[in-house]
Amino acid sequence: MRTVYVNGEYVPENEAKISVFDRGFLMADAIYEVAAVLDGKLTDFPAHIKRLHRSAGELGMRVDVSDDELLEIHRELIRLNGVDQGMVYLQMTRGATDRDFVFDTDALTPSLVLFTQKKELIDTGVARNGMKVITVEDKRWGRCDIKTTQLLYPSLAKMEAKKAGADDAWLVRDGEITEGSSNNAYIVTKDGAIVTRPLSNSILPGITRATLIAYAEETGTRIEERVFTVKEAHEAAEAFITSASVFVGPVVSIDGVQLSDGKPGPVTTRLRELYIAESRKRLL
Repeated sequence: MRTVYVNGEYVPENEAKISVFDRGFLMADAIYEVAAVLDGKLTDFPAHIKRLHRSAGELGMRVDVSDDELLEIHRELIRLNGVDQGMVYLQMTRGATDRDFVFDTDALTPSLVLFTQKKELIDTGVARNGMKVITVEDKRWGRCDIKTTQLLYPSLAKMEAKKAGADDAWLVRDGEITEGSSNNAYIVTKDGAIVTRPLSNSILPGITRATLIAYAEETGTRIEERVFTVKEAHEAAEAFITSASVFVGPVVSIDGVQLSDGKPGPVTTRLRELYIAESRKRLL
């Protein structure tokens, strides 16, 4: 049984409790972060905390715990649960109060919950074989750049993909790919350029995305931050996703159109190896 963190206490998961009046439960008035664990240590942790503060700031939500305290909570959960590879999930809500659409942030005490998941991150089926995606209409709210717990539509999109025999869904607005249901989306053009949508309110500013782009640019890889269409995706040489839980995941089929002979392509494979190698140098 896992040990989880709830509002200042480390407790067995079956004893963890949070108020039924918490606005995270009632209104999805909550933000979250997911930090990957490699070799028992955290990847990209400072960037995750920076994004947590950004999300809180965009929603006018207080963060009452220091960055150093958050690091120690993460590390303690990794130790208590014996996590060598996996994830640490952090969820913060505005707090608990009687149900109302209006709120007084200053009068509320934010709720803070963290838990771990053990998961193989290196030797995975996606890394070996790639994944299949379908495209679906992007029906999310207009502030996808804030990492909130409003994840119902992404969950429905992923279920639609599963019903279609695919692994995930890429979301589409006006014929252009925004991102995956829980990841950033990329294509590799026939001339070797890596294309991904530029940051805006339409996509999450992925931590793995930013780190990978920085690593790739150091090697002289051409990155094009621009919109791309479903048609361009179907005609791409390769495609892939990035996320904290997958790192770099090859996409070998989009809407049934096979890419890179149905196998992880060389550019994607090299980027995945680069990300893992460089990340291991910067673990906390």
